[in-house]
Amino acid sequence: MVDFGNTLKQLRLEAGYTQQQLASRLGVTKSVVSYYELQARYPSPEVLVKIAAVFHVSTDYLLGLEKKETLDITGLSDEDVITLKRLVASLKRTKE
Repeated sequence: MVDFGNTLKQLRLEAGYTQQQLASRLGVTKSVVSYYELQARYPSPEVLVKIAAVFHVSTDYLLGLEKKETLDITGLSDEDVITLKRLVASLKRTKE
């Protein structure tokens, strides 16, 4: 879990969730999500699986053991990148 906290925060921000919204989806408190992002605590295996399901990634990805597929966004404006990330997050949520 070398960089778990940063990975979690990045996924949460890309999906447009607040810490409270993510906490509600995971069945934990906002402070627990904050501790995870600060790497002050690590999730139980059960919560790790829930996090992977919420963000449609593998637990290996969350643990830094696997890389996800990337998309070349070279040349897009910052606004376009944000829009694209939100679209991807929205498409993933519709698959739940």
